[in-house]
Amino acid sequence: MPAAEGVLLRSVTMWLLLQSLLLLASCLRSAAAFPKGCYPSEEEGLKTFRCSNARLTEVPRDIPNDTNKLFLDSNRIPFLPRDAFRDLPLLLELDLSHNAIASVESGAFRGLAEHLHSLDLSSNRLVSVSKDAFSNLKAKVNLSNNPWLCDCRLQELIRTVDLVAGSSGGIVCHSSAQEEHVGKAFLQVIADTDFCNVYKKTTDIAMLVTMFGWFAMVISYLVYYVRQNQEDARRHLEYLKSLPSKQRRSEESSTISTVV
Repeated sequence: MPAAEGVLLRSVTMWLLLQSLLLLASCLRSAAAFPKGCYPSEEEGLKTFRCSNARLTEVPRDIPNDTNKLFLDSNRIPFLPRDAFRDLPLLLELDLSHNAIASVESGAFRGLAEHLHSLDLSSNRLVSVSKDAFSNLKAKVNLSNNPWLCDCRLQELIRTVDLVAGSSGGIVCHSSAQEEHVGKAFLQVIADTDFCNVYKKTTDIAMLVTMFGWFAMVISYLVYYVRQNQEDARRHLEYLKSLPSKQRRSEESSTISTVV
């Protein structure tokens, strides 16, 4: 019996060791699949993927598709390409703050409209973004602490997105066509200035100037044409006067017939 017990004990020990090795290998494979500095976890019952301060220069591709909360803050990501998060249909929160994002392509958040309820793009390098980049997005968006250009494009963007409460004061004019707007909160500026209306007026004036230019060119051509024909007619009449009487009458008849 002792010998049998020894064999059984060794078998159990080997089995536990094998299971441990398999579990370790599985963990190592999972860790190897993630970018350095990224790791999955579970917070408040939600599947979370953290890549904070991971020195990333692009959005990782190997993010688990059942992720609910994604933290990509404090990295070096310069732009968001089209379909950057299309494989994350269950994403609820997305933190992209404190990066170097200067460009957001149209369709970057495609596929997130149904579930995403929080999007943080604060403290980046956004100057101008098309409203189409946030098309159909219902999430609360934080756009504060970016070097915004205050113009019609930003005005349309602000009207499109649902800003996080209290974040609007952080959307400040870093540059503007009017110097007095620089350094002021954008919502304070548009209380007195409608950038899109100003743009429309400028466009209308430009169109009027262009139309007037073309009209002036046509009038100038017509005046030139009439004057040139008058000069040609005068020269022809002088030529006729210089001809002998009989030939002159013949030429005049021919000219009158031609005119008729």
